[in-house]
Amino acid sequence: MDETLLKWQQKLQPDLMDNLIRRYHLLRYIRVSEPVGRRALAQEMDISERVLRREVELFKNEQLLLIETQGMRLTEDGKNLLEALESSIQVLTGRTSLQAKLERALHVKRVIVAPGNSDEQDWVKKEMSRACVDEMIQTLGEGDVVAVAGGTTLAALAAAVYPHARLSNVTFVPARGGLGEDVELQANTISADLAKQAEANYRLLHVPDQLSETAYDSLIEEPGIRELLQLIRHPRMVIHSVGDALSMATRRGSTEEHLQGLETKSAQSEAFGYYFDHHGKIVHKERTIGLQLSDLNEEQMVITVAGGASKAKAIASYMTHRPSDLLITDEAAAKAVLDTLEEDL
Repeated sequence: MDETLLKWQQKLQPDLMDNLIRRYHLLRYIRVSEPVGRRALAQEMDISERVLRREVELFKNEQLLLIETQGMRLTEDGKNLLEALESSIQVLTGRTSLQAKLERALHVKRVIVAPGNSDEQDWVKKEMSRACVDEMIQTLGEGDVVAVAGGTTLAALAAAVYPHARLSNVTFVPARGGLGEDVELQANTISADLAKQAEANYRLLHVPDQLSETAYDSLIEEPGIRELLQLIRHPRMVIHSVGDALSMATRRGSTEEHLQGLETKSAQSEAFGYYFDHHGKIVHKERTIGLQLSDLNEEQMVITVAGGASKAKAIASYMTHRPSDLLITDEAAAKAVLDTLEEDL
């Protein structure tokens, strides 16, 4: 649909466009959460069950929706409609413009902005994960290696992936060793879950993430570890998130002295065991086994998945150090990042 025509229609028929956007978001939520019940859908989308009942009836009559015992799911027609509408909805909601502004401001090749705020709405992480899975399917092929970091954002990615011919002979590996945090958030667990969901291959790195110098020097000489590190440090694709510096250090059980040191150095973000200030300067580095920033090169595709307004300063900080090939974020984070960058000018 022509962008100019869309803007005129929005001025002349705002109610029509509002209904279109609302129904599109309802279908999208069903798609990423299926099978889903009406009550859960109404609560997550913050609409009354009476209004939802009317919309569900419309979707059902138009053969866009199936209602089963387990919950609602989209038909093939529903999925096709979503794909056909996507670019038009991006324009109508302003996300196309937001993506372009963020690409210029952060010097990122591509940005994908999902609707909402993942700080407040769990389904937004599913949207970001879906976009990442689509990119994996379009980019990866036979024998490729994907290095995956840990954390809550990437834990959601494992639930979004599904079997696909282009992923069947891909190998998922953890970007780094185990962390001092919940097992389900560790890179080992997430890479294994991704591989199982995609019916692909995986390798695990059975070492702690943070080591003494002696232990580090000893472990990297082990033949099995050395061979695995070759895979981890030369992947076709790297998928990671960015965290707030102090939050990440706390989650990993850092001492009060270490936390105070990071605060003194104005640490804003963390990625790959490196901590950055708001200028993108490295202010601290953990001794870790796994992928290093120096391993990232032009031959790899680096995808950063990070959303929520609370991560805006962290995203801006890391991207100032090293723009990724693709940033997948949400509306709240995108707007807050632009505000943060303006404040720093």
